[in-house]
Amino acid sequence: MLTLRRGEQLRARLNAACRRYLSVKAEPKAVAVTDAEYTAEPEYPVIRDLSYKSRKQQTAAEWHEQIRQLPTVEEKMIKVNMPRYYGYKVVDLNDTKIPYNALPLTQHYTRTVLEELPTPQATTEDKKDDLDATVKIARDDIIEALEYAHDVYKHQLQLMETPPDGVKREQQLTQIIVELVNRSALQVLSADYGHLNEVEIDYNPRHEAFWAVGGVDPPKNVVKSKEGRPWQKDDAHETCDRLVQYTGAPYLALRHRHQLPTWKTPEESENLTLAQQLPRFKIDARTLGYSTKYQHAVNVPGYWPSANAPNFGMLSFQSRAHLQLRPKSCGERDDLEALHALAIQSSYAWLLAQANYHGFNTYNELTYPMNTQTVITNGREWSFYEYQLNTLLVHGAYVDTNPRVNFCRGTAPQPLYAEISTEGKCVDFNDNTLRQLLELYIRAPSIQRTADELLPYVGGPTLRRAADYENAEQREFLEHTFKHLASKRPRHLELPEIYMWEKLYKIDNKTRAMEARRRFFELDINPWRRTLDQHDKVYVPKAVRPGGRKNREGRFKKTYYP
Repeated sequence: MLTLRRGEQLRARLNAACRRYLSVKAEPKAVAVTDAEYTAEPEYPVIRDLSYKSRKQQTAAEWHEQIRQLPTVEEKMIKVNMPRYYGYKVVDLNDTKIPYNALPLTQHYTRTVLEELPTPQATTEDKKDDLDATVKIARDDIIEALEYAHDVYKHQLQLMETPPDGVKREQQLTQIIVELVNRSALQVLSADYGHLNEVEIDYNPRHEAFWAVGGVDPPKNVVKSKEGRPWQKDDAHETCDRLVQYTGAPYLALRHRHQLPTWKTPEESENLTLAQQLPRFKIDARTLGYSTKYQHAVNVPGYWPSANAPNFGMLSFQSRAHLQLRPKSCGERDDLEALHALAIQSSYAWLLAQANYHGFNTYNELTYPMNTQTVITNGREWSFYEYQLNTLLVHGAYVDTNPRVNFCRGTAPQPLYAEISTEGKCVDFNDNTLRQLLELYIRAPSIQRTADELLPYVGGPTLRRAADYENAEQREFLEHTFKHLASKRPRHLELPEIYMWEKLYKIDNKTRAMEARRRFFELDINPWRRTLDQHDKVYVPKAVRPGGRKNREGRFKKTYYP
């Protein structure tokens, strides 16, 4: 009885409190009215398109902005790789294989206009006389280098138990010729051209670059997937982005602290009409013979990022030994286009990797042009190219709307000499080819920029590289993660595999209904959607744990993913 009476009292008090709360009206607070709150014209908030396609574009734009705002070069590259733990599916471009009709694809993927290199380049009489005098001085040294290179390689072949194939022989001989010719040219020219005393020489450097290309037809599995979803059905056949990874190793590369002068004005570089006239290769690159692979995004210009290093490419020597593997049915014209395609790919990739070390990437546009020079040779035939990089935005809608284009101009192969006689002498040496080669060395890198102009998207003068962080743990983590991605080492656990019997008995035919579902495809887990930070953290032993042995919060090392 007491319990019931106590319950009635509490219920009565609760009802009274509710009635008092409902009867009291909250008085509005006095708001200070200022003139700044009123405008002559009404200002409405931006009406955002909430469709699925617009939301995906907005998410991508926000991700690109996050990459731009990161303070260090290493963090930007890690951020690009964050969405994929096992890497992206990329088109494999390299300097060892140029398939038939590769030039239109190369121009589309790099947004490059191809022009013919004017010859001779020396326009004034004074420059022509100086260059002719230089050619006369260097002629004997270059001829001696060519003869010595053939003698050296002839001796090396005699020491080999099994002679190499034709491609390998050409690469080995050309490597010796390029190194000796480069040394002779530097010895002859360095006294009169001071910039050659400051160049850094890389032998067989590693050049790699990653970028995204738009305007490519979607594969069949993507079309089929979108057609099965009502909110994507209308966009099933729209063009998509294709990721590209270039890998190359030139014979030789020269770098300098300053940039080469540009040969195209900003007005000529921004031409939407010219950009729309570029070839479009919408078909899958595998139809030409290119292959695809899975790997992380890597940008390496042949050296590690450093603030005071020679960070701008001046000249690189590429191989043309892969032409021996091309069928004779391709013809001379396509062989010439293959050389142009290789020059464009190698030049674009090298400049893109250099731009990556200055805070730019395929999603963040360049703020100034970059130039380089490329030579493709087999020791006897030499092709000369100049490349100017004006834009990196070739993904998504930029393939149609970006007014900037890149430029490449080059020459057809020219013989430096006819042959080496049985006596080891150089026959029919070509002075015009030597003149063009020396012009590439003579052209001095003269453009100097301030640190803020060179690195507009990097943190600042005190925070540009991961090594600038004061926190030692954060510095070591970023350095280790960046170098692990650049090394392209496989993960300690391989990608999960669907075995053939599982495909037959579990996926195609549901014949094992009573078996426990433990495999990833039975649990609706897509391993390709695993992000870079989804892994077990490093355990910290109690003896070295910060805060003492009983500090459970410090059991694992911190991660500093961007």
